[in-house]
Amino acid sequence: MVIDRRMLLRGMGKAVVVGASGAALAVGASAGPSGGRGTDPDRTGGLPDSPLATARPAITPRTAWQAAEPVRREHAALHADAVKAVFLHHTGNVNDYARRDVPGLIRAVYEDHVESRHWDDIGYNFLVDRTGTIYEGRAGSIEGPEVGAHTEGFNIGTVGIAAIGNYAGDAEVPGALLNAVARIAAWKLGMYGVDARGTAVLFSSNDRSRFPKGSRCVFHAISGHRDGFVTTCPGAALYAHLPQIRDRAARLQRRGRPSARRPA
Repeated sequence: MVIDRRMLLRGMGKAVVVGASGAALAVGASAGPSGGRGTDPDRTGGLPDSPLATARPAITPRTAWQAAEPVRREHAALHADAVKAVFLHHTGNVNDYARRDVPGLIRAVYEDHVESRHWDDIGYNFLVDRTGTIYEGRAGSIEGPEVGAHTEGFNIGTVGIAAIGNYAGDAEVPGALLNAVARIAAWKLGMYGVDARGTAVLFSSNDRSRFPKGSRCVFHAISGHRDGFVTTCPGAALYAHLPQIRDRAARLQRRGRPSARRPA
């Protein structure tokens, strides 16, 4: 499987709106993203100059799951100019794991991506466990808009968040997990001025995505993997919670606005 991490998102054409069911509808080419880019984020975790910025949530570093240095094989580190959208995934693990099991589960994902698929690092930017603990995935994802390998055709300018577990069918989705996804989505989108309940324009860079290369697509700012690729990920149960995640993330962004902060 060839990852499109070096391909720039170029071209104009017929726009595609991705609905809640994953179906696509053609629209005019004038649609645009709902939010602009903010200033460079404070890499120490402070708030950048964006009206939607919110504080960085606690993130467990890669050292906790004993990540190796990125292989970087034939690819150099690739950074995007901004974060425009978030794609939510699930890892497919069983759901009754204990927190002590999580480092091993993440290492297994890493080994699959690096050793089996020959990627340069774990594909997800962040992972979240059932207790709501957030883990750093791909190296560089905390510091900036690092391009991951999570949603073929739409990796550039997006963040991939993987829920550890299998959330297909009617599986129960822990509230702590939903809250953690909302926190990290609000933070990453907010620093670039993207409303968590808004939309984002992305161009498909790969014919293996749900949409032909060059298609201009309008996604929810927080979308599921299935919206951009032919898959059932992140599972029907988790996908059904996307409106709730968007609402929670948007509330966090509103709290972070200067007008909502208490005077010093």
